[in-house]
Amino acid sequence: MGKIERLDQHLTNMIAAGEVIERPAGIIKELIENAIDAQAKSIEIDIKNGGTSFIQVIDDGTGMDSADAVMAFERHATSKIKNDNDLWSIKTMGFRGEALPSIASVSKVLLSTNDGNESTSINIEYGQTKAVRPYFCPEGTQIIVEDVFQKTPARLKHLKTKQYEAAITAGIVEKFALSHPQIAFTYISDDRVIFKSNGNGNILEVISTVYGTEVAKNAIHLEGKDYDYVIDGIYILPSTNRATKNYISIFINSRMVRSYRLQKVIVEAFKNYIPDDRYPIAVINVKMDSQLVDVNVHPSKWEIRLSKEQQLEDLIRNTLTNSLGANMKAPEIKTNNLITEKVEFTNFAFDEPVIQQKINNEFIVKEAKEPEIYHEEIKVINSKNNKFPIMTVIGQFHGNYILTESIDGLYIIDQHAAQERYNYEKFQKLIQSEKTEYQTLLIPLVIEVGNYIQESFDDINEMLNKINISVERFGSDSILCRMIPHWMSDIDVIAFIKDMIDYYKDEKDISLLSIRKAALASLACHASIKFNQHLTLDEMKEVIINLQKCDNPFNCPHGRPTFILLSDNQLKKDFLR
Repeated sequence: MGKIERLDQHLTNMIAAGEVIERPAGIIKELIENAIDAQAKSIEIDIKNGGTSFIQVIDDGTGMDSADAVMAFERHATSKIKNDNDLWSIKTMGFRGEALPSIASVSKVLLSTNDGNESTSINIEYGQTKAVRPYFCPEGTQIIVEDVFQKTPARLKHLKTKQYEAAITAGIVEKFALSHPQIAFTYISDDRVIFKSNGNGNILEVISTVYGTEVAKNAIHLEGKDYDYVIDGIYILPSTNRATKNYISIFINSRMVRSYRLQKVIVEAFKNYIPDDRYPIAVINVKMDSQLVDVNVHPSKWEIRLSKEQQLEDLIRNTLTNSLGANMKAPEIKTNNLITEKVEFTNFAFDEPVIQQKINNEFIVKEAKEPEIYHEEIKVINSKNNKFPIMTVIGQFHGNYILTESIDGLYIIDQHAAQERYNYEKFQKLIQSEKTEYQTLLIPLVIEVGNYIQESFDDINEMLNKINISVERFGSDSILCRMIPHWMSDIDVIAFIKDMIDYYKDEKDISLLSIRKAALASLACHASIKFNQHLTLDEMKEVIINLQKCDNPFNCPHGRPTFILLSDNQLKKDFLR
């Protein structure tokens, strides 16, 4: 008897804090939600050292009187719900009554609030109330949180660098701005303004601020509805895509949520327009009756439960598919170089031969005036890999596949996968090489990466240095690259650097092995021959010669086959020979 005892209030608050608050960004999320519930039109977030030493959130909302300000720090005290029915129809961001007492149990908190009639200040240190007194302040609420987790070192040691923690906060603030464009957000980190929106309700302006002007230019408004759901959002045409899923933002009644199933539906809708390893940029807000969604699944309120989830999935899939089909267009080509080349094919007869104009490695087919056919056969002799078959190039199919004949039958080579494998192994040797030659760019490259760069520039620069690239700050949302390794001169450097930054955002792992692996995959893809690119016989021959030099010529870096065989015996069987 007597082994089981009731925990005191301070200890239960600290346990609740472990559920609600994983890091400083969790504190900021809870405080912003309270400000939104208070009908704030302007919210300012100011942090220092990633939020571990100082967090300040100021809003111009309705504020509280003295009694409510004191009661707000009592556990499970809330103005958002009154009875059981309210719990199943939650229309506010916060409702659990755990945020403020949980925050106050693991930090020093100073709250100043004014409801228009009465101003109050409350000082609490690690769960102990130190002072409650009248205090003049503007209408609204200001809350300062200091020395987070200083008395819970087990939690403090699990936090990452201050740059990482500040970047997580930046992502949270950006999502709030995307879900509430009618509210002006200002995010300051270590006395530097990182993000600012004007709160005029224009979602495109917020997207431009978060993702950049070029991305916003390709934005398409999305609308759809059925009996239960209304979809309103923005997606970016798939010619602009990203290396991770982090750019898919889903909101339920303007609440940011994590939903694997809804995210998967969005990715599937884009699968016919972007590669398998690329992901779209989309901001989707779903409006519904609050009784159809249960937001009381987890203390942090990231998880939800929908009563008609399959119906919503079908609506999102159909709305996105129809909109993509109606709005797809070719990406704009920006070039000043126009080179005319003659493309020759072997063993094929055309009513009219073809001439192609080559614009930055893209070909445009035009009619030629005089027929001219090239008949020379090109044999590719195996010199390195004993398992690689001896082939004779006979042509190209649909600008996608190289056709070759061999004693075994007909080999069909995926030109992009083949070149990707060769580039992967080539860049692997170059990145690992101790001697790197550099090329100074005549016109430095400006890469627009958004305000995220402010918080993580040092880590990103360190990551890029590991693959022999150096960048510098350029304004508030861009970086500048003046010099690149000589072997990168033939690839799209801007797209590659953006891929590496996306990788950093997703993984936050800057170990040499992981960085090189991610860099190799991106370099190989950007430098490879694309689908729908017609090649001359010499170019086709070069692809196969390069492939046979590879240690593994049979698969691309993603595991897909580089070539397949249609055997002579199979052909005879199909033709009933």
